[in-house]
Amino acid sequence: MFQHKIDEEVALKLIDLKDAEAVFKLTDQSREYLREWLPWVDKTIKVENTEEFIRESLKDYVEGKSLTTFILYQGKLAGAASYNKIDWQNKIVYIGYWLGKDYQGKGIMTRVARGLTEYAFTEMQFNKVVIEAATENKKSRSIPERLGFTEEGCIRQAEWIHDHYVDHIFYGMLADEWKE
Repeated sequence: MFQHKIDEEVALKLIDLKDAEAVFKLTDQSREYLREWLPWVDKTIKVENTEEFIRESLKDYVEGKSLTTFILYQGKLAGAASYNKIDWQNKIVYIGYWLGKDYQGKGIMTRVARGLTEYAFTEMQFNKVVIEAATENKKSRSIPERLGFTEEGCIRQAEWIHDHYVDHIFYGMLADEWKE
């Protein structure tokens, strides 16, 4: 089972069905906050929706398609972070993340993204890490910017969120740049 300690306060653990109720509760408590940028929130209306997500994520993990983890902050569930897509052929991972409202502003997600990036380069021996975020999602965009990722471009109308399309900015980090 995948577990990865980031530092003394932050760790990642492979998602597990036994955590479904806690994840649903965190989602529900942060619903209005998360809803602005995450279209799946409106479809997550009961614990069974979270259980279905976990089952699908575990299937994708076993098949090597993705890796979804829960973020633990001081031992408490704080959010989720993933390699949303693992491209084994080209050695590229795509990171995604969300954090409960009460856990914002503590530097958690920057540490998580740094840890996932480091893991992709050192443990997996991958060549590239990509993070994408809606152009107007300043908090999400600040993570790769803070870590020195390169802004590689904009995909217009990349995602439908509730009642409109949003553009996405793509950020990339190469293994040799990370080492520098």
